[in-house]
Amino acid sequence: MNFDICAVFKRSVTIELDNSTICYAPDEYSILINGEEKLRTNLNVVTVDGLNPGTRYTISIVDGDGCTEKSFVTECESVLLDVKAFGAVGDGKHDDTCFIQAAIDSCPAHGTVYVPKGTYLTRPLFLRSYMTLWVDEGAILLGDTDRTHYPVLPGLIAGTDGTDEYSLSSWEGNPETSFASLITAINAEHLDIVGKGIIDGNADKGDWWTEAKVKNIAWRPNTIFLNRCRGVRLQSLTVRNSPCWTIHPYYTDDIKVYNLNIWNPSDSPNTDGFDPESCDGVLILGTKISVGDDCIAIKSGKFYMSDKHHKPADHVVIRNSFLERGHGSVTVGSEAAAGVENVEVSRCMFTGTDRGLRIKTRRGRGPDAVYDNIYFHDIIMKDVHMPFTLNMFYFCDPDGHSEYVQNQNSRPVDEKTPTIGTIKAENIVATGVDQCMFVAYGLPERYIENIIIKNVKATFLPKEARKPGQTIMMDNFPEMTGRSIFARNVKHLVMQDIEITGADDSGAEIIDVIDYDSFNVIYK
Repeated sequence: MNFDICAVFKRSVTIELDNSTICYAPDEYSILINGEEKLRTNLNVVTVDGLNPGTRYTISIVDGDGCTEKSFVTECESVLLDVKAFGAVGDGKHDDTCFIQAAIDSCPAHGTVYVPKGTYLTRPLFLRSYMTLWVDEGAILLGDTDRTHYPVLPGLIAGTDGTDEYSLSSWEGNPETSFASLITAINAEHLDIVGKGIIDGNADKGDWWTEAKVKNIAWRPNTIFLNRCRGVRLQSLTVRNSPCWTIHPYYTDDIKVYNLNIWNPSDSPNTDGFDPESCDGVLILGTKISVGDDCIAIKSGKFYMSDKHHKPADHVVIRNSFLERGHGSVTVGSEAAAGVENVEVSRCMFTGTDRGLRIKTRRGRGPDAVYDNIYFHDIIMKDVHMPFTLNMFYFCDPDGHSEYVQNQNSRPVDEKTPTIGTIKAENIVATGVDQCMFVAYGLPERYIENIIIKNVKATFLPKEARKPGQTIMMDNFPEMTGRSIFARNVKHLVMQDIEITGADDSGAEIIDVIDYDSFNVIYK
C-alpha cells in the first residue's frame, strides 16, 4: 500500500494513503514505527504521535498485500517549556492566562510550549513565530466567558506616515473592531499548533451567542485567529464551542491542517468551522467538521478590503475530510470581493449538511469578485438536502434585501458586479436528497459563465420524509421539494451522465441558459 508522508513535526508525523478511495482504505491496515505496531486503522489520513524530536524513524504500512516503508527525521526542538513550571494550575478555576503567556513569551526559536493534562481557564493567548504550542491529550484550554476580560483588536489603524493603514481584525469581511480570539497570532511565521488536546471557546457557557448580530463592546471573537501569518500548521486538536467562526486565517499564506476535529452545536450562530479569508495556499486533510453554519467557507473580504487591500483566495485543497453538519459543506463566498480561484475539493464525505457545493455572491461585491476554477470531484454526499447550489442573489448584509441586490430584472453592469467563471463537479454520489439536486441562479446582467456537472448519481428521500425548504437564500424564490434541476441565467451548462432517482419532476427547468446542448440526464 503506497502512502505519502505529508507532514513531519517535532513529535508526530501525518501520512496519507496514495489511493483513489474516499476517506477510508478498502481494508484495515497497520502502522509500524521502527518495526513496532502503533495502531490499526482504515482511514486514509493518519497522524502518529509519541515520537522524539530530531530522531530518524522508519514508518511502515502493513496490509494484506505486504509492507511499504519510508524514513523521516522529526524536527529538532530547542527547548520544552511546561506551562505548569511557569505557574499554571490547570484546575479549570484559576485564571492561567498570564502563566501560559509567560511561557509563550519566553519560548525561543524552535521551542515548544507544552500544555499537559488539565483544564486551563484562560483569556486570549498570543502566539509567536518559530514556536510550537502543544496541547497534550487530556489538556483543555478553556475560554473565559466574560467578554470584558478579552482584549479588543481595532479593525483599522492609520499608519503614522499617513500613507497606509493596518488591519488588526475582521468581522464578516470588513475591517471591524473585534475581540481577540482565544488563540491569536499576528504576523507570525512557522507556527505549529498541535496535540490531542482540546481548545474550547466555552461559548456555550457565556453570552457570545446571545443577540449574536449585535455589536457588544466589539464583535465576537473566533477561537483561533491567524492574522497575516505564514507557514502555520495545525494537527490533531479538537476545537469546539466557538463564539463565532472557529478557525479564521486572515491574509495568511501556506496554512496546513491535518486531522483536526472542529465541533460546535447545530444551533450556534455563525460558527463556521474553517474560514480562510484572502489566503494563498491552504491544505486541509483528514479533518472532521460539524458546526452551526458553513463547515468550510472560502472568502476574500467585502468591497472595501478588496479595493484597499486586494488579495484573492487562491490555491485551496481539501481532501479526505468529513464535513458532517452545517449550512454548507464547502462554500465559496459570499464575502469574497477579491475573488476565489483554484479550489479543489476531492475524496471527501459530506453528511447531513444543508448544501454540498455552495457558491454564493451578490451585487455589490465588485469587479474583482471573480470565482473561477472551482473543482469538486470524487465525493460522497449523504442526506445533503441540496447537493449543488450557485446563487448570485445571496441576501446577506444590511442591504441584502434591497431592490439593488434582489431585483431579478437586468441592471447595468457596474463597478460592483461580481462574476462566476467555471465551476466543475464530477464523480459524485448523493443519497438522501431532499429539496433540489441542482440550483443555479445567475444575474440577468452577468450570467454564470460555465457549469460542468458530470457522472453524478442522486437519489431523493421518500416523499413522506421530505419537507419544502429554501434552496438558495434570495428573495422571491419559491421553496422546493423533490425538484431535480433548476438553472437560470447561465451561459454554458453541461450535464453529462446524470442519474436522478425519486424526484417529483421528470425534467429540468431551464430559463435563459444560452448553451446546454451537452445535456444527458436520466430520471428513474
